[in-house]
Amino acid sequence: MENVDGYPDITEQTMCLCGGNAAMRTSWMENNPGRRFLECSFYRRPDACDYFKWVDPLVQPHYKSIINGLLRNANHKDALVKKLQRNLIYHRIVLAMVVMVVLVYCVL
Repeated sequence: MENVDGYPDITEQTMCLCGGNAAMRTSWMENNPGRRFLECSFYRRPDACDYFKWVDPLVQPHYKSIINGLLRNANHKDALVKKLQRNLIYHRIVLAMVVMVVLVYCVL
């Protein structure tokens, strides 16, 4: 079994309590941004067990604030891009309607 990034007690085949391979995931919650953990691979299913184990150590407060700030900026940028895309679609629809009205007016 391969160790995961130098953690001798965490292997790629770490088993959860229900006998399946534990799934490695990354937390993006504000208290543990970027921190990896293992949990039951059947998470959110009725047959899942309660297996949970942190892989990475605690994130230092300074790094935590930097990571959270970067995540907020990325989320803000994504929201702006979506807003611009919606505005572009809206403007294209309005332009198409104006062109149709002009064409109808010119034909009559």
